[in-house]
Amino acid sequence: MEDKHASFESSPNEANGVHSASHSVNNNSDHGWQKVTYAKRYKKTKPNNNSHPPENSNGTLAGGADNVFRSIEKQSEDRRRRIVEAQRAANAGFADVPIRSKERSDYDDEDDYEDNDGAGNSAENGKAEDVKKVKPKKVKKPKVTVAEAAAKIDAADLADFLEDISKSYDKQQEIQMMRFADYFGRAFSLVSSSQFPWMKLFRESTVAKIVDIPLSHISDAVYKTSVDWINKRSPEALSYFVLWSLDSILVDIASQQAVVKGSKKGLQQATSKSQVAMFVVLAMVLRKKPDVLVSLLPTLRENVKYQGQDKLHVIVWMIAQASVGDLPVGLYAWCRNLLPMVTSKSGSPLSRDLILQLVEKFLSAPKARSILVNGAVRKGERLIPPSSFEILMRFTFPVSSARVKATERFEAVYSTLKEVALAGSHGSKAMKQTSQQIFSFALKAAGERNLELSKEASNIVIWCFSQSSECYRQWEKAYEENLEASISVLKKLSDDWKEQSAKLSPHEPLRETLKSFKQKNEKALASGTDATQQSLFKDADKYCKVMLGRVSRSHAPKTCMVFTVIAVAVGAFFLSPNVETWDLKNLSEAFSSHTGF
Repeated sequence: MEDKHASFESSPNEANGVHSASHSVNNNSDHGWQKVTYAKRYKKTKPNNNSHPPENSNGTLAGGADNVFRSIEKQSEDRRRRIVEAQRAANAGFADVPIRSKERSDYDDEDDYEDNDGAGNSAENGKAEDVKKVKPKKVKKPKVTVAEAAAKIDAADLADFLEDISKSYDKQQEIQMMRFADYFGRAFSLVSSSQFPWMKLFRESTVAKIVDIPLSHISDAVYKTSVDWINKRSPEALSYFVLWSLDSILVDIASQQAVVKGSKKGLQQATSKSQVAMFVVLAMVLRKKPDVLVSLLPTLRENVKYQGQDKLHVIVWMIAQASVGDLPVGLYAWCRNLLPMVTSKSGSPLSRDLILQLVEKFLSAPKARSILVNGAVRKGERLIPPSSFEILMRFTFPVSSARVKATERFEAVYSTLKEVALAGSHGSKAMKQTSQQIFSFALKAAGERNLELSKEASNIVIWCFSQSSECYRQWEKAYEENLEASISVLKKLSDDWKEQSAKLSPHEPLRETLKSFKQKNEKALASGTDATQQSLFKDADKYCKVMLGRVSRSHAPKTCMVFTVIAVAVGAFFLSPNVETWDLKNLSEAFSSHTGF
């Protein structure tokens, strides 16, 4: 207190100095208490429990105590008032008025208050100015659905636009296609990703449903105007555009995946360049010009950036669009780019499901079977090549321990796909080559220890014999290396001979092959091979002898019939009274009709 300045208000009797005032206080005089005003006060200190203020004779504090605590109460009221004002200011949208910490002493002097209040007011004014600079509220764009945006597209306006860009970019069809996409991009610019969450739709919908997304919203007039114009573009320009569109979609996939990993808030942002437009235009191109997809299949199959589970939905969607325009093209693409994924290491139940859904969609189309069988060969290429047919056969007839949920679905589509794989002009050069390719893997499959697969493969081997006699020579070369398979085929021939006999006529190539097998069997049995091989050669020799007997018997009646016809013809010729009227040409035709095989 020595550094503090104090002013004392005392009575006239105490005007002689501090000593007399002090003396009066010690005497417990009622006039010993004075109101003291300090320039600054120290912080509140913990009172000494051992010291007590002077008391009056009745045990109460001296009468001046009310004056001292009244100023303290006033300061407390001021603080409460400031707190209330600060709360009101905050509620009114202004910056919070700084409230003094409870840790600050209730006995801080008034000068402190004035200093702090001045600083506080300036801070409050600064904060209030900052808060007043409120960012303007963003104007919410109206939510527009795909259907609403599509309904506003005018076919006449589109036709005028296409005419203009065709003239402006006469020799730059790639740019024409870009401008065509820009037109639909503007039409669907207000459609946000929340209105067209295509990735979610593709994941959660069946293939049958996503085929028409989003093209189902386009009017017939707009669609016809568009595809008529697309039909006049070059294959090169269309191929370039399809890849460009696909790349744009894949970029959107990558960005959405990055957003999901980081923050889900970005999913509601508007799609860049309107992905609706990309899907609409791409669907039109693939439906009108499905051959464009055929030319891109090797690129889609070999380029890593188009592979992966996350891109499979888009590839399936693209093939589905092409199949709407040309069903055989859809199956052609399915066999080459999707079916091999079933047996690959990257294959999964989800990918198998998508692949099966697509082919099931093909086969559910009206007259699908007749369309595919009649179009089994497209521009010299088979819709289902031998390599794809092998995958189908093996996945339809797995060993019992390898059966999965998808097996039954493969069994359901196998018969129709098998018919398409084996369809063609009987005896043609192309069919002979196809049958020889199929024979190679079918014979191996016939020898595997899988009863169902062995039966099916044996049937296919016999079909190969009916298409090309060259398959018999292939069999002779592979006989000893595929002895178990050969036994399966011989057994099948023996069991089903009545049914197969007519299909394998003439039987001469088969009879010669059986004779060759018989000689090989006898040679192997005479050489004293191991017991297992001895047993196999014995079984093979048994079926060879059975089949040789049947082939010989079927050949004998025809031989007898030939001699009978010759005898009858010769007798009639010499015994007839009108020998001159016989036409040797007619006689030759009659003879050949009875002896033809």
